[in-house]
Amino acid sequence: MFFCNLIFSQSSKIKQLESQRLLIKKEIENINSLLFDNSKTTKIAYNDLENISIKVAKNEELIKLTNQQINIVTTEIEKKNDSIDFLGAEIKKVRGQYASMIKSSYQSKLKESRLMFLLSSEDFLQAMKRSRYINQFSNDRKRVSEKISNSILLLEQKVKDLNLLKAQKNKLLEQNEENRSKLKIEEKSKERLITGLKRRERAYKKQIDEKQKISKNLDKEIDRLIKEAIRKSNNESNNNIFKLTPEARALSENFSANRGNLPWPVERGAIIQKFGLQPHPVVRTTKIQSNGLVIATTKDAEIRAVFNGVVLSILKFKGSNITVLVQHGSYITAYKNIAEVYVEKGERISALQKIGKVFNPKDGSKSTLQFSIFNNTKAIDPYLWIVK
Repeated sequence: MFFCNLIFSQSSKIKQLESQRLLIKKEIENINSLLFDNSKTTKIAYNDLENISIKVAKNEELIKLTNQQINIVTTEIEKKNDSIDFLGAEIKKVRGQYASMIKSSYQSKLKESRLMFLLSSEDFLQAMKRSRYINQFSNDRKRVSEKISNSILLLEQKVKDLNLLKAQKNKLLEQNEENRSKLKIEEKSKERLITGLKRRERAYKKQIDEKQKISKNLDKEIDRLIKEAIRKSNNESNNNIFKLTPEARALSENFSANRGNLPWPVERGAIIQKFGLQPHPVVRTTKIQSNGLVIATTKDAEIRAVFNGVVLSILKFKGSNITVLVQHGSYITAYKNIAEVYVEKGERISALQKIGKVFNPKDGSKSTLQFSIFNNTKAIDPYLWIVK
């Protein structure tokens, strides 16, 4: 049972890694089409470096996952080889036992027939015992014969599985080699850009710090608006949790039940910045804090609500584009970097309803949406909530 559970666990892990690998491959395809569109004529080398850094990171992640798969498949191949060797030895042993039984049976038939063996019994009880012995001997021969046949079938299946695993490993090795070649080309491009932009690193760092400051101030304003809405729901008390009506509670529970299945806030997109504290993709010595996901999308992409709810606020903060907050019971979704808004404060909206259009930078760089989810005032990782 332990051995079977171990095999099932390894097989499940291989499938899980393959699913993750295919997901990353899809993300890389989206990054290629969204960030490296030849029709975009960006004149900012810094943006090119940022884009290629994102792609390099994704390819490194893909290679790492593929290596994990190769290691697990290699372990499975070794186990299959051991199992085949053991089963082959077992079949040889049972065949020897079966040959001995046949030989013994043949020798006994030369001496006397089964009927004479029974008739020569001294009494009825001995005849019964001899009859049982003959039947048992016959059944044992049949059982051993079936065991050999089943073992041979099992051995054939194991050899077939082994060949499939070997083919899978060879395919993964080829894909990994191809990915490594691509990564080398991308890293060379990245190094060339880094060398060209080295002198302006301080200016870029200052630019990043300014963006972080604006983002931090915007997050503070969002926090203030959510707390204000909470106070109103609690009749101005200082509680930091929404007091919900039965209808709002049901909406909140439905939102929570859809964790991992919420639609993306844009039809096409690639995640270029994750949730939490992380190094900047270009200036690695600089840390950036994100309370949501930054999603690169198509030019003029329309932004969609990820769930039914009510528009809590439409915010235009200094230094940033429009942000829309939508309430879903005790949950809030935030959509930042909007150029044009289609909804109004207090409006009830449904899942996938278009709420605005993404802002397009005039310099031709990527169009992005910043998407966040809050449970009351706490920012939570949206990646765990959207469908993969």
